Amino acid sequence: MNVILRTIASHAAKHPSRIAIESQGNILTYQELDRAVRQAARLLAQSGVQRLGLAMDNGPAWAIWDLAAMRADVTLVPIGGFLSDEQKEHIVQDASLDAVIDDQGEHWTVAGYSVGWKWYEPKNRTRLHRGTVKVTYTSGTTGHPKGVCLSEKAITQVAESLLQVTRAASVDRHICLLPLSVLLENMAGLYVPLMAGARVILEPMREVGLQGSSWLDARRMHHALRAHKATTCILVPAMLQGLVDILMAGAEKLPHLRLAAVGGGKVSGHLIEQARNLGLQVYQGYGLSECASVVAFNSLDNSDSDTVGYPLPHLEVRIADDGEILVKGSDFLGYTGILEWIPEWLPTGDLGTFNEKGQLIIQGRKRNILVTAFGRNISPEWIEAELLSEPEIEQAVALGDAETSLTAIIVSNAPDEHIEASIARVNHRLPDYARIGKWFRSPQVFSPENGMATYNGRPRREIIARHYQTYQPERAVS
Repeated sequence: MNVILRTIASHAAKHPSRIAIESQGNILTYQELDRAVRQAARLLAQSGVQRLGLAMDNGPAWAIWDLAAMRADVTLVPIGGFLSDEQKEHIVQDASLDAVIDDQGEHWTVAGYSVGWKWYEPKNRTRLHRGTVKVTYTSGTTGHPKGVCLSEKAITQVAESLLQVTRAASVDRHICLLPLSVLLENMAGLYVPLMAGARVILEPMREVGLQGSSWLDARRMHHALRAHKATTCILVPAMLQGLVDILMAGAEKLPHLRLAAVGGGKVSGHLIEQARNLGLQVYQGYGLSECASVVAFNSLDNSDSDTVGYPLPHLEVRIADDGEILVKGSDFLGYTGILEWIPEWLPTGDLGTFNEKGQLIIQGRKRNILVTAFGRNISPEWIEAELLSEPEIEQAVALGDAETSLTAIIVSNAPDEHIEASIARVNHRLPDYARIGKWFRSPQVFSPENGMATYNGRPRREIIARHYQTYQPERAVS
């Protein structure tokens, strides 16, 4: 039995009545959770399933079957509800799943929570790397997600490191604002609080303000944080911006929230400072699926707004000659169906540097670098993060390779003059070579549905650039 399960069992023995999971007014104590996991693990063992997909909304059933798969030595494959039917089918086939558990039907009931069960018969069993206990699918740059094989060691190392650096404690009340199918929430929002003996609040996604990959109700999210007196949560940049916007509009503060971790994309230091000035204890981190989601996280004692903090204790990080971030110690196994040598120092595809304190600064994706006509190298993520820190701008993409100045494609409902004022403020914070020279409004949002964004919200730059290269209503920035 691994460390995570062993720790939960220890809490169940020492503090049987302590609340482990709260959901829609119902609770599971640590003793009840431990019993439910054991029962579900026995059912999995009897079923003979080897590879299990989990396609459910957030709730106690997800936690039970996730932990049960771990206990029964079944390879677990989370399947996000925000994926298209085609992507879900790709995952079923690519991972050669034997079965998928979902919210439909009442095939099995454990601890009062019923789940549906769908059997599959893989025609050709995809080879998984030895030791794979979980396969997480990344969005990648194409329509088909890519399967990352994770070992028990990789998952445990990250969970133990996060337990240390976040100072998770039994008094914490962590609310899951992201789907548990997102590896970051699965790791830091489920495993870490349970290892700490804390309470995990697992409401359906709609109840905490998130639906799909691009629909956010920031007021509902804010209400959930207040109503549950959450002490910790995980945010992506758009969610942080939403909280900042409604707090600036006069919403009540969140006095119980001691740690809001933000990741999943580059965040402007300006936005971090705005959040902190509003009383939000925001700490930025950085990671990738191949490293079991987290590589670095800001210290609660020494957090700079422009950095993603220090590497986790079990990892080493260095910067290659070309500026790429390399990671050692992640225990990355490889991708589904691909046999390849994994280098000791894993290339991340991200560019970065260290400041004088040893904190990591992310500069953007290596493949996204724009080289202006004046020979300046600019990371579009840097410019976009600054643009997105302005409340009038909902989405932004910076273009300008081989051009004399940058162009911004803006998604916003604000009037032109408000957008221009926002860009002027951003330009004031940027050096002259990185300023926006012209912009135009996008007539549509960037979403997975129209192919202009990945399912975790990152823009597909090449597609967007091709789509708008002949678009005419351009506006120069005065």
